[in-house]
Amino acid sequence: MTTQERYRRILQNHLPLQAVDMVYNYLNLHKVHFHITRGRTSKLGDYRWPQNDHNYHEISINGDLNPYLFLWVFLHEAAHLETHLKYSQVQAHGHEWQEEYRHLIATHAGLFPSEVQPLLMRLTRRIPLNRSLMRQVEELLHHHDPDYCPEQHTTLDDLPAGSRFRLKTNPKLLFESVERRRTRWLCRDLTTGRPYTVAAHAEVEPIND
Repeated sequence: MTTQERYRRILQNHLPLQAVDMVYNYLNLHKVHFHITRGRTSKLGDYRWPQNDHNYHEISINGDLNPYLFLWVFLHEAAHLETHLKYSQVQAHGHEWQEEYRHLIATHAGLFPSEVQPLLMRLTRRIPLNRSLMRQVEELLHHHDPDYCPEQHTTLDDLPAGSRFRLKTNPKLLFESVERRRTRWLCRDLTTGRPYTVAAHAEVEPIND
C-alpha cells in the first residue's frame, strides 16, 4: 500500500466518503501536518500557523467525531489557515476568518446531509456569522452520531447560567456554569472553587438537586 493510499484510508474512517478527495488534496496542497487526536472537552480541533519551532501548518481534529462533524470542524480549521495565508495574524474569529469560513461552507455545502442545507444557506448569507445557526447545524450533525439519543444528548449551551453539571468525558468533577464567553462558558469547580472554561458544545449531565 502506498503512502497516499494509507492516508486516504485513514481519512475514509473519519470523513464522509464524498469529502475524502477534497480534504486529502487540501492537506497535500498546503503541506499540512494533520493529527487525529483523542476526544478533547476543551475543543474539537485547532490550527497552528508556521512558527520558529515548526515551519509548517498544523491542524488537529478530535477522532471521536462522526464524519459530518469531522468535516464541519475541518472547514473551521481550514478557514484559520486561509485567514493566516491572506492576513497573517488577525483576530481569531474576527471578520476575516468569518469570511473565509463562510466561503468554505458555501463551497462545500453539498458534502453535508440534506437536512442541514437550508441552515447552511441561511448561515452563509451574511457576516457576522449567526452563532445560533451554527449551533443548530452542529446539533443536526450530532444526529449522525452512532449512539445518538435526543434524551441523552445535552450540551452546556442547553442549560441556563447557574446550572450544576458533570462532563460526560470526566464525570468525577462537579461544575456550576457562571456565564457564557464567546464559544465557552466560565464555570466553577464546586469542589475546589477554581474557575474553568468549558466549551459550549461539551456534552454534560445536568445535576438536579
